[in-house]
Order: sequence, then structure tokens, then C-alpha cells
Amino acid sequence: MAEAVIVGIAGKIVAYLVPQALDNVGMLWGVNHELKALGDTVSTLQSVLDHAEEQYHRSPQIKDWVDKLKEAFYDAQDVLEEFNMEAMRRELRGHNEMMKELRTFFSSSNQLAFKMKMSYKLRAVREKIEAIKAHKGFHLDERPERDWRKREETHSFIREGDIIGREDDKKKIMEFLLDSDMQENVSILPIVGIGGLGKTALAQSVYNDEMVNKQFYLNMWVCISNDFDMTKIVKNILACAKKKEPTKVVLELLQNELREEINGKRYFLVLDDLWNVKREQWLSLRTLLLGGARGSKILITTRLPLVADITGTALPYHLNGLSESASLDLLMQMACPKEEKIKDLDMLAIGKEIVKECYGVPLVVRTIGSLLFFKKTKSEWLNFRDYELPEVSQREDRIIPILRLSYDHLPSHLKQCFALCSLFPKDYELKKQTLVDLWMAEGFIRPSNRGQHLEDIAHGYFMDLLGSNFFQEFQEDVGTCKMHDLMHDLACSVAGTECWVAWDDTKPIHERTRHISLDSTSNLMGKPLISCLKASALRTFLFITRYWEKEPTSEADLRRLIQSFKRLRILDLHAANVKKVPRFICKLKHLTYLDLSNNGALKRLPNSITRLHNLQTLNLSYCGSLEELPRVIRKLVYLRNLNIDGCSKLSYMPCGLGQLSSLHRLSCFILPTNKALAKKYCGLGELNRLNNIRGELSIKNLGSVIDAVKESKAANLREKRSLEVLVLSWDIFNIINEAMITKRDEALLDGLRPSDNLQELIIDGYNGESFPRWMTELPNLVKLRLKGCERCKHFPQFGLSKLKRLDIHGMKFLEYLPGECLASLTSLESLDIYRLRRLTSLPLGLQHLSKLVDLSIRYCEELDLSKDESGKIILDFRGLQSLRSLQIGHLPKLESLPQWILQLRSLERLQIYDCPNFKALPEQIEKCEELDISKDESGKILDFHGDLQSLCSVIISSLPKLTSLPQWLLQARNLEHLEIWFCRNLKDIPEHIETLQSLQNLDMSSCYSLTSFPEAMRRLTSLTLLEIYNCLELEKRCEREAGEDWDKIAHIPHIDIGGQIMR
Repeated sequence: MAEAVIVGIAGKIVAYLVPQALDNVGMLWGVNHELKALGDTVSTLQSVLDHAEEQYHRSPQIKDWVDKLKEAFYDAQDVLEEFNMEAMRRELRGHNEMMKELRTFFSSSNQLAFKMKMSYKLRAVREKIEAIKAHKGFHLDERPERDWRKREETHSFIREGDIIGREDDKKKIMEFLLDSDMQENVSILPIVGIGGLGKTALAQSVYNDEMVNKQFYLNMWVCISNDFDMTKIVKNILACAKKKEPTKVVLELLQNELREEINGKRYFLVLDDLWNVKREQWLSLRTLLLGGARGSKILITTRLPLVADITGTALPYHLNGLSESASLDLLMQMACPKEEKIKDLDMLAIGKEIVKECYGVPLVVRTIGSLLFFKKTKSEWLNFRDYELPEVSQREDRIIPILRLSYDHLPSHLKQCFALCSLFPKDYELKKQTLVDLWMAEGFIRPSNRGQHLEDIAHGYFMDLLGSNFFQEFQEDVGTCKMHDLMHDLACSVAGTECWVAWDDTKPIHERTRHISLDSTSNLMGKPLISCLKASALRTFLFITRYWEKEPTSEADLRRLIQSFKRLRILDLHAANVKKVPRFICKLKHLTYLDLSNNGALKRLPNSITRLHNLQTLNLSYCGSLEELPRVIRKLVYLRNLNIDGCSKLSYMPCGLGQLSSLHRLSCFILPTNKALAKKYCGLGELNRLNNIRGELSIKNLGSVIDAVKESKAANLREKRSLEVLVLSWDIFNIINEAMITKRDEALLDGLRPSDNLQELIIDGYNGESFPRWMTELPNLVKLRLKGCERCKHFPQFGLSKLKRLDIHGMKFLEYLPGECLASLTSLESLDIYRLRRLTSLPLGLQHLSKLVDLSIRYCEELDLSKDESGKIILDFRGLQSLRSLQIGHLPKLESLPQWILQLRSLERLQIYDCPNFKALPEQIEKCEELDISKDESGKILDFHGDLQSLCSVIISSLPKLTSLPQWLLQARNLEHLEIWFCRNLKDIPEHIETLQSLQNLDMSSCYSLTSFPEAMRRLTSLTLLEIYNCLELEKRCEREAGEDWDKIAHIPHIDIGGQIMR
């Protein structure tokens, strides 16, 4: 990392010393000569640093020289920052403050003292750099900057599930999982192999297989990694089993809960990446897991044969490398742009020779393939084969050196970014936005000559690393990724002494260490931090938490941290249970990144925090007790990111926020809730000049605005061209007269027009009768949600060709939806209509939504689904050719399904509930796979005479007149899942239930009149799960061994009666 860092620091030093900076700083303190001399020296060295970077790991002499120069460059950067910060502090001081401190800080003696101190520091660091330069006893050439070719945007990254050459391996693992003749209740198969072979990918492929999913009642995946923490493992297994985080924290209680959850159920559990486990630890965990029903399986992935011997009940499955043929296929898939193939036979021959050096390890093949993606000619491939690969082929441990080839080809700025990721634990879920913010805070992002925002450049860095396989498992919708274990090992290797992590006992801290991280199991002020004290020039301190800390971090602890590391740039104390931030945090004058998120007891920040003039990121999200932001926040002139999501007690924003012209992310803007606060704190006008804001902005308490026209125009939202998501919420109302509220809100919303680049718009609680015209003119809008706009009478005539999702909720005065409007939404995939009390008909324009997949219509009391806006019967909505899911709820006028629904050939899921006048299911719905029927007082809803061979799942609930299962249901021979709830008069399950030979799950709840099961239950041989709850008489008859009906159900693998696991 050092070789990459030095190039970046040199660039920053030169940037500090541009002529304008020399004039501002040099003349102010009379150090022009020293600054110019420093700039000349660094510029001279800068020209040979690229060559030094190339030779760093090849020459111990150059490595030592670069390391010394790096330390000197760090010192120079600190000195120059101090000059800049002092100049900024003077500029930010108001006139009154300057007069007040005239006899103190700005006295001539104090200025002289500062000049003398800084002149000495500057001269010392310059002389240090010149001495290092003079001792360069080797030749380094000037090198042009290496051309870094980005992977084309159109290239498709291979998904983790796209496994090449593992078909036989998967087949053998599947045979183990599907084998029902195992003697043990719980059978355990370890998959063993070296890192990078694809053990996890193979396990994922098996885990997601449909046949496996049908075989087991519970499917659970837990990643163990290096830390065999019993409490954490049990928590994670429970979270997978119950689909929610467990609330208990005591291990004994967690163990009891786990036993209750899995006992008697056939489950499939993957324990991925199991490392350090002692036999007694494993036996303790295994004992908890043995209660599963016969046929339960555990799959373990591990690199260590010893772990396999300790854990397995079956012989370990040893995963070998890919064949040369499969390796070549994978290499070519990674090396070629999408839909292209290499046809040059010579290049294919070279590829065959290259894959021989990859040892069949998929991760290595992918990495080399990504590297070859940028080499387009045969000569480039030959050069790689003949000169780059041989350098690592002779080493004993070849995999990391081969992966390092890909790292060596990265430009300096990407090397720094990648190496910093070594601070996070293995298997840690990395947030892309966090990485971007950290890289920016460290100064790793190079400004572009094309005027790009730093955030966009940093995003490009992330995508470059992702495209070169340094990251994996990227989930774009949530913006997270992971690093493969081998890539993490590589990051630690290249980081060297620059980075140190508290959980790595094998790597001692070095006095040159600049970045450290502590995990949540380490006491913040305990032994790990004491070890860190020798690294006094620390720049990064991360407190890594997977769970919130229970023990509070005291003010004294923070004082010690601040006093020990005054050169910090990054301080991350999220979820560290910080209750109070000390005022002397301002001593961290170099700080650019401060994360205090998820500290629920934190009520306020000291005003001294505004003296952190270099601060770029301030993360306060989910500090639920936070009552206010610092009053003079305007002094944070370099602040780019302010995150206050989840700060529910914040009721206003401080004045001066609008002066933060560097602000790029502002998650939430809270308007003052009353007139008294409005006079003291900021209104919408503070947003006027914040035109660099990007991502999501939520504006709350719009109901408190008085002068709608003036304030909405002052917000200047249309000029915020990088804004993607806008949430406008009316929560507070300072106007009592309804007519005035309507007029005010219409003027307000009209003036809050966003940029045409907006992708998602949410309007909540708006009280106008109509929407402004601009809502029909947002060409890039993808999602629109209108919620609680109760007074709205006129729906906008949208022309939103890119809109994919539309939610219309709570417009109680809206009587119709314009057909032309819906017809224009040609990209719409999801439509949710909810609580439109006066809506009477559906528009014919609905038939043009050919891409619509999900349609939900609920709580529209006046709606007649069978008629269009002119009152005519709707005969044809065949244009809804993609509709797969239809939800209909609380429609009192619905008596039968209209003809247009019966023509939906692609419909798979139909849910009908709380429709009291619905009479019968039509015969034409035979292609439906899932049927959900509930809340019918008439009991006629279940009259049906058709054929439902496609039906796989049925839910019947709240049908008080149902006394026996309907005949048509017993003819659904492919039915797999049946739930019957709250049918209080259901008395009989007929013998004909034996026709449901595909039935796997049966759930009976609150069927009070049901007293027994038929003999035919014995013949439901596919049934794997029976659940009975709140059916008192039936529960008695099904008691284990003693119940009269127990023999009828004893063959079922998983039985839960009244919350008690019977087997």
C-alpha cells in the first residue's frame, strides 16, 4: 500500500502548493520561500514515483527509500493542512469575535509564535525530504502515467450462481441431501478444499436448488468464518429459522429457543467457512442441532481437513480444482466482452497455457480473466504469459502472488482504495457508500479534469474494483458487497504495516501504522488500544460492530482516544453506545470523517464540533435521542455528507445550513413545527443554494409552511439535478381553515418542482385538490407513491413513459382514474390502489399495461370491477399479458370475478379477501397456482365446478359458513400447501382428502368445531408438516401417543400442535 500511498500524497502536496495557495498562505506568514522550495522538491520526486512504485516489491533498497519518503510526505501534508486550517479559521471568525480575541489569539505575539512554530516545522520537513532524496543510491526513470482501461459498462459480471465445471460435484452433493435412508436424524457432510476453489459457490448452488427447498421444512445459511462464537452462531441460526432477529441475549435462553424451533423439523443448514473449532465447541453446537427430524442435513464448507474430521458424520467431500477445459471456458468468459468470443487460435492456445498456471482455482481464473479483459492483442497475451506469470510461478504459495498480479496492474488510486478494505473483517458486508465516503475522507479520489463530482469518480473506482473481481456478491438494490477470503488476504498482504486490525494477533502494530480497526468484542480502551499508542500518527480509527454495544463508551475513554491520536482523519464510533461527545473533539483538527450513527442515547453534539473545518462526512443516523444539531453548523464549510435518518426527536434545522455549498448528501430536511421555532431556525430557503445535493432528500413538516409561494420557490429544487429520490411529507398543520390549507398546499407543491432527473417521488399527506402540471413532465421517474392525499379530486394526466411502480393510497375524494393517463404508463410493472373510497370504476386504459406484473386493489368500497368509466361492462383486458399476481380486498360490490380477470392467461396468484358479497369462484381460473380466500360471510365463495390442476397453494380464512372442505379443493391433485384459518364452523375433513397426494404442508388454526381427522390422513404420504393451533378438541385427539388420532398422523415428519413440537 505504501508504494501507492506515496503517489497520492505527492499529488496532494503539489495541489496545496499551487500559486494561489502560495500567495494566500505564504504571504500571510512570510514562508513563501520555504513553500516554493518544498513544492519544487516534491515535484522533482513526483516524476519518478511511478517507477519506484513498480520496483517497490522487487528491490529492498527501493522499498526502504519509499517507506522513508512516505513518512516525510505524510509530515509535509500535515504541516500544509495546519497552514490552511489556520487561514480558514481566521476567515470564518466574525467581526465581533475578532474584536473580542484581539488581545489574545490575534495579538502580534501570538501570530509571531505561530509563524515561528510553523516555519520551523516546514523547514524541518523540507530538509528531511531533501535528505531522503539525496540518499537515493539507485536509478529511477520518469514514467508516463499508466493507461487504465475501464471495463465496458455493457460487460456482464458472472453471477455467483453461474458455476462452470461443477456439475458432477453438485450432483454428488445433491444425492447426499436428498437421500432419505440415512440412519442418523441429522447427517453432516463437510466440503473440504483450498481457498478460492468455489466451496461457497457450490453450496449456494445446492442451497438454492428447487428440489432441496422442497425436501426440507427449514433452510438456513450461516457464515461462521474465523470466529467460532457460540452465542453469535446460535443467534444467526435462529434468525434464519424465524426470519427475524432473536431478542434474547443470554446463551442458555438462545439455546432453548433454538431447540424449540428446530426440534422435530426436517431442516437443511449450511455452516459456511468453518475455521477454528475445537472438538468440545463443536460437540456443544452439534448437541443443539440433533433434535431435527430424521433426514435433516448439515453442509459444512471448510479449508481444513481437521475441521472436517471433527464435524462430519459422512466422509468429507474433497473439492478438486477445475479441469483445464472448464478453466479455459471460465477464463474466456471473463476475458471477452459480452456476446463476443476469441476466434484467434493462437490466443486460445496462449489461454490454455495460462490456465495451467491457475491450478484449477476459479477465483484465480476469474481474476486473471478480468486482467486479460484489458489486453486485446495476441502480443499483450504473450507478454503476460512470458514475463508476468513466470515471476510468481516459482513461489511456494502461488495463489496470492497470482492474485497480486491483478493488484499490480491497478493504478495507484485504486491500490489505496483496495488496501484500505483490509480494515474490515472477513465476510463483512461492505456498504458501497461507506467505502466511497472513507476513500474521499482519506483523499484517495483524484479530481477529474472533466469537472466530475468526487462522488461520481469514487463510484467509478468501486465499479472498477468490482469489475476486476476484487469485490463480489454485489447487491445493487441495497448497495452492499463482500470480499472473498483470498482477496481479503491479498488486501492484508498489500496493506503491510499501513493497516492493523485488533483481531489479527499474528500481525504486530508498527509505529508507521496509519489505519487501525477494532471489532466490537474488543474493549474500546482496553489492551488493543494500548497497543495502538505507539502508532501516534494514526489517521484512521474504525470501531467495527456487527451488533450494538451494550457497555457505554465513557467521556473519559473518548478523551484518551482523542488525546492519543490528534492526526486522525477518520473516526468511526457507530453503535459504540456513546452518550456524550466531549467538547475537546475539536482537537482533532485534521478530522474529515466522523460516524456517530446508531448511538441511541446521544442527545446533542458540542458546538465545538463546528471547529472541525476539514470535516466532510458527519453520520448521525438513528441517533434516536438526538434533539438538535450544532447551532453554527455553517462553519463546517467542507461538509459533503450529513446523514440524520432516524433522528426522530429532531424538530428543526439550524440556520446557516444553506451556506454549506459543498453539501452533496442531506438525507433529511426538517422544517420547524411552530411559528416560534420558524423565526429562530431555518425554512425552505436554506435549500436554495444547496444544488449539489444528490441521492435522496426527505423534506418533513411541510404543513408548517406559511408563505407557500415564497418558500417553495426559495427551495430551488429544480436546480438540484443530481437528486434521485424526493420525499415530501406534510405532518404538521399551522393553518386551521380547510380552504386555506388546500390553497396553500397546491401553491406549495407547485413551487417544489424537482429536476427532470428525478427517479422516485413520494408525496405524503398533501391536502390539495389537484396536482401540479410538472408531475406529468418528469421523464425519468421510475417510482411514484401518492399517500394520504385525502382532498385530491383530480388525478394528474401522466405522461411518464419510464414509470415502473405506482402506489395510490388514501385519496378518499377521487372518483375515477383517467384512462389516457394509465394507458401512457407503458413501462408500469406494479400498481397498488388502496383506500380510494369513491372510486367507482376501472379505466379502459388499464388494458394497455402490457408489462404490469402485480396489481393490488383494496378498500375501494364503491368500486365495481366489471365496469369501465362510462358504465359499460369490461369484456377485454387481454393486454395485461404479464400480470402474475392479483390481490383484491374489501370490495363490497364484488359478487363475482369479472370477465377480464378470467382472461388473464399469465395469472399465477389470486388473493380475494373481505368481499362479503362474493358468490362463487369461476371455472375459468384453472391456471392459477396460488389462491388466497378470506373473510366471506355468505359462504358461497367456495362454490366452484372447474378443474384446478395448476393449483399448488390455497389459503382459506375467516369463512364462518364453511362446514366442510369444498369438493373442488379435493380435486386439486397437485396441491402442495393448504392453510385454513378462523373457519369456526368447519366440522369435517372428508375421507376424500386422500386424493391430495401432492400435499406437503397442512396448517389448521382457530377451527373450533373441528374435532377429528379422517382415516385418510394415514394415506397422505407426501405430507411433511402438520400445524394445528387453537383447535382445542382436535389438539386433544392428536396428543403424542395418547391421542385417539395420533396414529393417523404419526407418519408425518414435522408436527406442531398448540405450539408444542411433537416430532
